[in-house]
Amino acid sequence: MDTHTIDTADNPPPQPEEETPWLTAREQRMWRAHLEVAKLLEYQLGRELQPHNLAINDYEILVVLSEAADRRMRMTDLATATLQSKSRLSHQITRMETAGLVLRQECPGDRRGLFAHLTEQGWETMQRVAPDHVRSVRAHFIDRFTPDQLDAMFDALSPIADHLRGLRGKP
Repeated sequence: MDTHTIDTADNPPPQPEEETPWLTAREQRMWRAHLEVAKLLEYQLGRELQPHNLAINDYEILVVLSEAADRRMRMTDLATATLQSKSRLSHQITRMETAGLVLRQECPGDRRGLFAHLTEQGWETMQRVAPDHVRSVRAHFIDRFTPDQLDAMFDALSPIADHLRGLRGKP
């Protein structure tokens, strides 16, 4: 018996070409449509945030902080919530600090820990920009569906999101 077995549950070995489960034409069409919609939607929403001097990542951080207790969050938790690396988030927060939207604050009892805190200017920006952003989301995404299609999309996407969060160890 080989004593050097590898658990392949999380990282299956590459399959020989004849065993690769290639996408059918139908599956390929859906996959590519998904990729195109995701990219085009993010591009359009980002474009519509530009007059507010915000990037889509800025807006996401403002949303997450505006919904957090005391409008602040540990940087590590904010990185997880926004799917950014700690270093990328740090650069993003530096730019947002310069713009007066957020402040870094030390965590009491944790010398290395930092909070990102939404400033009053950041909160006012969020309140000013959110109505335009919601109109954009509605116009470019939500209103493209019937109520039944919205339910079906949610039912289809939720298990995928659950699966991917599980791979990250997040419920």
